[in-house]
Amino acid sequence: MTGARDAARAIDALRRGWPVAVDEISFLAIETADEEGLAAFDRAGAARASLLVSGNRAAVLKLTNQRAALPTEPVLIKRSPWIDLEAATAIADPALDLLHPLKGPFQTAPLCSPPTAVAALRLARLAGLLPALFTRREGPAEARVAAADVMTFGAGADLRIVSRARLPTRFAEKGEIVAFRADGDTAEHVALVVGTPGEAPPLVRIHSECLTGDALGSLKCDCGPQLAAALAQIAASGWGILLYLRQEGRSIGLVNKLRAYQLQDQGFDTVDANHRLGFQDDERDFAVAARMLALLSRGAIRLLTNNPRKVAALEAEGVEVVERVPLKAGAGAHNEAYLATKRDRSGHQL
Repeated sequence: MTGARDAARAIDALRRGWPVAVDEISFLAIETADEEGLAAFDRAGAARASLLVSGNRAAVLKLTNQRAALPTEPVLIKRSPWIDLEAATAIADPALDLLHPLKGPFQTAPLCSPPTAVAALRLARLAGLLPALFTRREGPAEARVAAADVMTFGAGADLRIVSRARLPTRFAEKGEIVAFRADGDTAEHVALVVGTPGEAPPLVRIHSECLTGDALGSLKCDCGPQLAAALAQIAASGWGILLYLRQEGRSIGLVNKLRAYQLQDQGFDTVDANHRLGFQDDERDFAVAARMLALLSRGAIRLLTNNPRKVAALEAEGVEVVERVPLKAGAGAHNEAYLATKRDRSGHQL
């Protein structure tokens, strides 16, 4: 519980533009820093703070060829005199690449603690921020957290059912909504049990939150139509479960998803847009879904998905997927390229 509280405090501090310490190393989010805060952070040591960026963002900046590294390993950039807050923001935010096309020269340095760097970047993602941070040893910190606690935060180990209620819908009059909460998570996930539960494996759909598609009718993705089609298909099957995970934008957050939309408008596909932002093409963790199914006493399911990664992820968590059921919905002129990318680069079986 203490570790989860520490992680939650650190997430809040990063979002507010305050420095945090992961293990013994201090970090300040570039996105939320201001001139005064950065000046105080710089004054904490003999030299100005360095920059930490994700491996994917470093690859976009052509930094990974400066030393042997995995493509996704974080990269530390030494703070050159020209890197002020404005320049650091341009380094962090790919939406500014066209305005600041020539960056550098850069000089990288070895990471003093790769596990701490990985945890710090995950903390930024959990805060919904760009994975780019000012960093220094023994700097100021409004919150402190262990790297191990960051890496387990939100994994669903302490997930529990906190409320449930009858919920008739336009897809089925008989339904129950179940809310889940965990100390190590800032989001509440829900399950909608449709129909009358029986002994046969339920038809299950894992749907990740998409505000633009689910609520606003976006045509850039297929999320809204998939949600409606899944609920209709579950109802027609007799009974099943919709798991609604609060993992917006494949778990990069709403603001970063909109940044990815900007990059798509510049000609990048959804995978490359995520990489330019500094993320993996899919940051979601389906351990939470497996834990929800366990709390609903369902160890064997029929999974409604076109994504083989979901099958593999659930099976790795001990869920028996007895059948993968395809879902066809939402194709249109505005998302044709998006769906092609899901098929060709993410392995979706459309």
